Amino acid sequence: MATMSTRLATVTLPNPVLTASGCAAAGRELHQFFDVSQLGAVVTKSIMPRARSGRATPRMAETPSGMLNSIGLQGPGIESFIANDLAWLAEQGARAVVSIAGTHTDDYVLLARKLAGHPAVAMLEVNISCPNVESRGQVFACDAIASSRVIGAVRRAADPAQPVFAKLSPDVTDIVHIARACADAGADGFSLINTLLGIVIDTDTLAPALGGVSGGLSGPAIRPVAVRCVWQVHQAFPHLPILGMGGIRTGLDALQFILAGASAVSVGTAVFGDPSAPVRVLAELEAALDERGLASVRDAVGLAQRNQRARVSA
Repeated sequence: MATMSTRLATVTLPNPVLTASGCAAAGRELHQFFDVSQLGAVVTKSIMPRARSGRATPRMAETPSGMLNSIGLQGPGIESFIANDLAWLAEQGARAVVSIAGTHTDDYVLLARKLAGHPAVAMLEVNISCPNVESRGQVFACDAIASSRVIGAVRRAADPAQPVFAKLSPDVTDIVHIARACADAGADGFSLINTLLGIVIDTDTLAPALGGVSGGLSGPAIRPVAVRCVWQVHQAFPHLPILGMGGIRTGLDALQFILAGASAVSVGTAVFGDPSAPVRVLAELEAALDERGLASVRDAVGLAQRNQRARVSA
């Protein structure tokens, strides 16, 4: 049987399958279908300093092989999150990857400081795909300087024992350029990718289907884009770990991300149709590694890139 443990910077996980931020809150809803401590970790919904009600309804729209969401980072705020959600994850024995978000650099710093030293927090996922009010609403992750500023500030404020992963947006011309700015600022790794920005028009009402007009596209439709981003960033920074995500429904989907260079994967949109998808994907991934004679997850990380180089040089 393949060895399923993997490492994300200084954190060792028992297996490479995690939830994806925003698709399972802090894991309570999924826990009725399987024990969330079975997963490599639970990635929480992005938390902000204060409680937030989110965007106008409707908030979700189906698309071919995917969905658009416009939730707007609704959440309870950091104090309630620590007292309730993080405490609950600790009680279950689950490892928590806490996703943090903000509209100012100071928001991220506050969150990192609040979470520093908390024993339940395995690492931080810095969601920089939020509008930056310091720069007239431009998304942090679409600008190298803004991305660097946030990641650098979080890395300085965070517990040194908690790795800081930059969650990047695919809505850029050159994702490696943004990744380089984050790496230079101290990012310990990357989460790839966040959703793609899209709009659906309702042809009956003749108006946008979402109350917030635009939303994030997720699901199988974005998987080739996500695998491409993982490939490019791993190629540029093979020494930095990647948590890959974007349309993973099966173990073979997860294997694509790992072969491209991801050390672990997050399963998100699939849970809406199959709440047990993360543990199913884990079992299917283990079987897929065994069938291909791969002794461990770590042996498979970036293997497609090594095979491609060997093919070109042959």
